Amino acid sequence: MPVPAGDRPPGWLGIDLGTQSVRALVADASGRVLGRGSAPLAGHRAAAGRHEQGPEDWWTGVRTAVRDALDGLDAAVLGVAVCSTSGTVLLAGPSGEALTAGLMYDDGRAAAEAAEAQETGAEVWDRLGVRIQPSWALAKALWLVRRGVAPGARLAHQADFVNRRLVGGPVATDSSHALKTGYDLLSESWPMGVFEELGLDPALLPGVVRPGTVLGAVCREAAEATGIAEGTPVVAGMTDGCASQLGSGALRVGRWNSVLGTTLVLKGVTAEPVRDPAGVMYSHRSPDGTWLPGGASSVGAGALPAGADLAALDARAAAWEPSTAVAYPLVSRGERFPFLAPGAVGFMLGDPADDGDRHAALLQGVAFAERLALAYVGALGAPVEGPVTFTGGAARSAYWCQLRADVLGRPARVPEHADPALGMAILAACATQEGPGRPLADIAESMVRIRAAVEPRPGGTERFTGSYHRLLDELERRGWLPAEVAAHAREHG
Repeated sequence: MPVPAGDRPPGWLGIDLGTQSVRALVADASGRVLGRGSAPLAGHRAAAGRHEQGPEDWWTGVRTAVRDALDGLDAAVLGVAVCSTSGTVLLAGPSGEALTAGLMYDDGRAAAEAAEAQETGAEVWDRLGVRIQPSWALAKALWLVRRGVAPGARLAHQADFVNRRLVGGPVATDSSHALKTGYDLLSESWPMGVFEELGLDPALLPGVVRPGTVLGAVCREAAEATGIAEGTPVVAGMTDGCASQLGSGALRVGRWNSVLGTTLVLKGVTAEPVRDPAGVMYSHRSPDGTWLPGGASSVGAGALPAGADLAALDARAAAWEPSTAVAYPLVSRGERFPFLAPGAVGFMLGDPADDGDRHAALLQGVAFAERLALAYVGALGAPVEGPVTFTGGAARSAYWCQLRADVLGRPARVPEHADPALGMAILAACATQEGPGRPLADIAESMVRIRAAVEPRPGGTERFTGSYHRLLDELERRGWLPAEVAAHAREHG
C-alpha cells in the first residue's frame, strides 16, 4: 500500500544503476522533477574483454544519490523502483553479501559457456527468438558457478543486489533482468531442463516476477542509510534500456523510441513478441503484457570527432543536403543491428568537400541506419505507426533531430527528460497509485513532458533517398546486409 502523503504532494523515486554512475530522480504525477542525485561508479577492465564492478560500490552509490535527490524534498515518496545494466550478474551469499565481483553487461569472458548454452538449449532459444551471447548473464553465471559455489549462494542481477538491501531480505528478480539469464518469457518460467543439462543448480536461481510487482518495503536499516521512509514500497524494475523506453513515453503498440548516444538503440511496442530469424532483435515483456522488441546498432554519435564544436559543424552541415559522400559511421568494429556482421568496419564513399560536408555525411549516415532499422522491424511484421520518440544525448542537437525526421519521413517527439531513472519513477507510480489502476501507457504519457515536436520538411525524405539507396547497395555488396533485407528496405523503407 502507498505510504500516506499527509499534507505533502506525492512523488516517486527511480534509481538507475548505470556504468559510470548511479542516478536517482524523484518525479510527481505530472512528470515534474522534484529532486535529483548522482554518484560516480568505477569499474575494472582487463584483457580478454573482462569488465567488473564492486557490488558494495553500487550500494554506496545508491545511498549517496538517493540522499541527494531527497535533500530538501517537499513531497512524500510513495514508491521506488530500480533499473540496472542488462546482463550484469554476480553470486550473493545467504545474507545478500557479494561473493563475487559483478560481471558487467559487456564482459565477454564466457564465450565458451555461451556457445555451450546456445547449443544445449537451441530449441528453447529458437522458440523464444534469442541467441545466447558471451555477454549474456546465463553464460557468465555458468562461468561463475564452474569456479566454485559457496553453500547458500544465489545468483543475483545488479538490481537484485540493491533491492535486497532496500527490503532487508530475499527478493525475487524481475523478468526483464532475467531475460539474459535464459528466462522463458512465453511460459514465464526458468527452462529447468536446459539448466539441468548445463549443470546449473536450480537452487541458485531467484524467483521471478513481472516488472511493476511490489517486492516488499524499505526496511529500517535502508531507511537510515538512504533517507527513504521506512515502509515505502519497493517495486520490481526493468533493465536500463527498457527503463529508458518507459521514460520516453512511447508505450503504445506501434510506437518506437530511438535512443541515439554513442551508439543507436531502437525499441518499440508490439502486441506479440517479434520473432527474428537472424537473432539481431529480441523482445522484453512490458509490465502491461505487451512486448518491447529492440536492437542495438554500433553506429552513432561516437563516430563524431572528439572535442569538435558540434554546434558549428551542424550549421555548416545544413548546406550539404545530401552530402557529396555516403558514410556508415560505425563506432567500433562489428555491427549488431539491423544486420549481424562481426567483421563490419565504418566507411565513407566519396571525398567530402570540407568539414561541413564530412559532418553532414556522418549525421546522414546514422539517420540512414535508423531508417534501415525501422524498415527491418517492419519486414519482421512489427507495426511502425505514429511519431518516433528521439532520446539520448544526440537529441540535444535540434539540427540532427530535424535531419532524422526528414530522412525517416515521419514526425518525432523529443521529451524534456527521458532518462532511465524517470522510467523507474513512472513504473513505481503505476504500481503504487491509489484507486483503480490506470494503464501504464497513460501514466507514462502524463509523466513524460515533451520538449519539442519535429515535423519532417516537405520533400525531405525524397531528397535523401538516392544516398540512402547508395548505402544499401554498398552494404549488400560487402556481404553484410542480406539481399532480401536490402530489397525490402528499398521498396518499403
